[in-house]
Amino acid sequence: MELALLQGNALEFIFRWIHLLAGMAWVGLLYYFNFVQAEYFKEADPAAKSDALRKLVPRALWWFRWGAMFTFISGFAMLGTKQLMGYGILVGAVLGTLMFLNVWLIIWPNQKIVIASAGQQAAGGEADPAAAGALAKAALASRSNTLFSIPMLFFMASSVHLAQISKPITDASMLSLIVVFGLIALLEINAIKGKQGPMTSIVGVIHLGLVLTLLLYLGVDLL
Repeated sequence: MELALLQGNALEFIFRWIHLLAGMAWVGLLYYFNFVQAEYFKEADPAAKSDALRKLVPRALWWFRWGAMFTFISGFAMLGTKQLMGYGILVGAVLGTLMFLNVWLIIWPNQKIVIASAGQQAAGGEADPAAAGALAKAALASRSNTLFSIPMLFFMASSVHLAQISKPITDASMLSLIVVFGLIALLEINAIKGKQGPMTSIVGVIHLGLVLTLLLYLGVDLL
């Protein structure tokens, strides 16, 4: 029995290690895209921007999307080793899952259109008329993921340290569940069909992320 317990703990640790490594790559590149590359593209001349879109962005997106994939898979496997999920870890897991889906279903498909259009132009062809719309969709989803990442990291990191949010999900009131997951759902709908609004600026998305963290914490802790 002790051997089985040790093996189980070792397996969970391996999943956690992979989760941390992949998560650092994923979220690190998310912040790079939003805080560094996006600001550079606003000032870059067309030739430099085209070169980056064709040579730099595809490489960064490869690590970005596969970092998201391995973070999701290892996190899912890690959750499978737990018999009872705490409220806080569930909130973090839901946010992380939405971020993963946004990467693979919105950001990457639309970025492929933008990259292909840049390649066509560099070869002497015309820009793809769909590229501008695709870029806007990818940018909105990316900004939304940046927004989600702040409370996601808070709930993931504090789930075993704050008793207020480590309580079992079965102890949560219906009002708390509606408020917490209803707010997350509304923000995800905006990520798909809405606008960046205050998230357009770096300061704006950081401030909104901190406010969202506080609101979700209050929703988990007080309701």
